[in-house]
Amino acid sequence: MCGICGVVGHRPATPIIFEALRRLEYRGYDSAGIATLSENGVIDRRRAAGKLDNLETVLKQSPLSGSTGIGHTRWATHGAPTETNAHPHAAGQVAIVHNGIIENFAALKAELEAKGRRFVTETDSETVAHLLDNYIEQGMAPREAAFATIGRLEGAYAIAMIFQNHDGLLIGARHGAPLAVGYGEGEMFLGSDSLALAPLANRISYLEDGDWCELTREGATIFNAKGDTVQRQIQTIAFMAGQVGKDGYRHYMEKELHEHPVAIGQTLQRITDPASKRIALPDMPFDIAKVPRITITACGSAFYAGMVGRYWLESLARIPVEIDVASELRYRDPPQPDRGVALLISQSGETADTLGVLRSLKKAGQSIVSVLNVEHSTMGRESDLVLGMVAGPEISVASTKAFTAQLSVLAAFSIDFARARGKIDQAKEEALTSSLLDLPSRAAEVFACTPAIQAMAAVVAEARDVLYLGRGICTPIAYEGALKLKEISYIHAEAYAAGELKHGPISLIDRTVPVVAIAPSNILFEKTLSNLQEAKARGGRVLAFTDAAGAERLKGVAEHVVVLPDVDAFVVPILYAIPVQMLAYEVALFKGTDVDQPRNLAKSVTVE
Repeated sequence: MCGICGVVGHRPATPIIFEALRRLEYRGYDSAGIATLSENGVIDRRRAAGKLDNLETVLKQSPLSGSTGIGHTRWATHGAPTETNAHPHAAGQVAIVHNGIIENFAALKAELEAKGRRFVTETDSETVAHLLDNYIEQGMAPREAAFATIGRLEGAYAIAMIFQNHDGLLIGARHGAPLAVGYGEGEMFLGSDSLALAPLANRISYLEDGDWCELTREGATIFNAKGDTVQRQIQTIAFMAGQVGKDGYRHYMEKELHEHPVAIGQTLQRITDPASKRIALPDMPFDIAKVPRITITACGSAFYAGMVGRYWLESLARIPVEIDVASELRYRDPPQPDRGVALLISQSGETADTLGVLRSLKKAGQSIVSVLNVEHSTMGRESDLVLGMVAGPEISVASTKAFTAQLSVLAAFSIDFARARGKIDQAKEEALTSSLLDLPSRAAEVFACTPAIQAMAAVVAEARDVLYLGRGICTPIAYEGALKLKEISYIHAEAYAAGELKHGPISLIDRTVPVVAIAPSNILFEKTLSNLQEAKARGGRVLAFTDAAGAERLKGVAEHVVVLPDVDAFVVPILYAIPVQMLAYEVALFKGTDVDQPRNLAKSVTVE
């Protein structure tokens, strides 16, 4: 959530910052703004509620000059999404943009108001601007004032600051929220992530927690929380402009749905050996045979991927697995076993709750393995081992291809764990790996089902409530389907293990509540069929995802059936995730909702 871009250079700053904010739209936002230092050294800013198109209109009517500036896309936490509450915030001789939450802002605000300072917004962020300007008024230089300010802040933040009459100076700070430094030729950049800085700079340093930095046109000086100068690794980031374009698709989500086969294939290419049909993961930083338990944790869709991973690990490796959403696990603080392993899953590697629980699990002595799409993220740097997926940038707020890439990594991890523990032999490993390697071509076949999915979507789009059902390892895919429908179509949807239908939810079923079933013929099909017949008998409209054999058995039960390619039961969850996401997309088209940037949602949730 929230996006930051800052620049010091020789070119006009506003168009550079605006295009960077465009690249950050995927994070979700409800207002935006830019501030620059004009040629006479005065801070000038433009802000607008709503989308960047509104800010663009404002900038056309009243342009901003200057080559030093900061920009922001805001996702409201404190205060409504209005122009007044939009960033950048200014006070006296400074302007700032801020991601995160300042937990002690009320006390700081009261202290500053007692000194006669007047606040005009409802935000916690404005406090940072006033505190910083207060130190400038006391005669401190920008560097001293910045250090004093961040020393007073509690909570999570990434901040960029500019100062009146200090052209060519940009200061940034991070604690709990990501911030990156981009190195250009005679110009320097700050960004909330590498995508903000691409294609401006392919050499990037990631600030560590507590770091702050001073940027000039000549380079960057980075300090730690104590104020000591430190060196941070400069990484070269590959970037292709096409990775963040729509390539002719109507929405980023549509494009990313069609990238499922490539994301799965590229991910498997990294972690398998097709010639020997063996898993080829990096060496584990622990003795697999002595691991007593695995703890899986994540948020949102990544959590549902973890649920599938639990099925695989328990059934193949015969190892106990505990799973909990990160926001609960970090505060439940359960006892952890000696030599335990924690498996964390995140697309961005910056998810606040997952990062928080990573640190608590590490403190509890657990080995940390993270499944990430952004390997150089904060989670990546703090993990003992990163299992990287190769999904590429995912711009749409609703996760699609990252989900199947996560499942692909978890499947390989489960096979590897099972083999190392002696629970499967080489023949079984080869058979399972073969089913994985066959997936990209099977996934590509799913798009031939688009007309059938559209017919199903026409039914769902008319509903106010929808039930999703699955059995066994397909239950998390039902959860994923319900989540996607809620996210982008705003239709209320709930998912259940199908056996739970008669324990309460069946009372909801009538002609107006469609029942969407994940029902492959090779996973507890008879049990699922029985549950669907119960729903049908009560007037429910049954819609099913199945295979050819399942479709024959569902005649007379299901009103609409999407017939998917036949695959091994082991990889069913990966394949069936694609059409349930496609269904949500098609329903959203019927409803006319904002597919890529659904209301109230953010892509990278960097606050609790």
